[in-house]
Amino acid sequence: MAQARAKARKESVFGERFAIFAEALLTGVWIAVACLGGVTYPAAFAAGARHLRRRTAHEGGGWREFAADFRAALRGGWVVGLVGWAVAAAVWVDVLAARAGIPGGPFVGAVGLFALIGLAVALLRAAAVWTPGASWRALLADAGRRTVLDPAGSFLVVGGLGVVALSASFIAPLAVPVLGAVAAAAVAVEERHRRR
Repeated sequence: MAQARAKARKESVFGERFAIFAEALLTGVWIAVACLGGVTYPAAFAAGARHLRRRTAHEGGGWREFAADFRAALRGGWVVGLVGWAVAAAVWVDVLAARAGIPGGPFVGAVGLFALIGLAVALLRAAAVWTPGASWRALLADAGRRTVLDPAGSFLVVGGLGVVALSASFIAPLAVPVLGAVAAAAVAVEERHRRR
């Protein structure tokens, strides 16, 4: 009898974890669709992270709630997305300078690339704690501090970004659902940091 209860408990834990993983993959598809606007990626990740937080807390939530969160996050998030593209363009210029053989180019290119990765991590960490009405500026400032002060958590988010890149290099469409896994990783890192 006790073995049967233990087995049922293990199966329910496995089922719950698998359900969260499946929800993360579905959320990745929603995030990808919401990112089609180009500058909407911060709002898409914020809505996806909030959806995953609701699901792990066993609260309701579905496409409608995701869409409502996306619209709310888009109010200030599109500016963050626009600035992100400008930063990516600046780093691309640094990389081109490094390839052109300009003195100091490789150093500037490497610094720019590391800065871009750090900014991407800070953006994901900010999106992971976003709530309606929150200021993106304040969220990014706090996330920037956490990115530096919690290098282990930041490395985990970088690992999630690496999984997306590797997935895309193997089978491009696989990167779409894996975006949800990146959002889930950022949510888990922020929850880990909050509990410390």
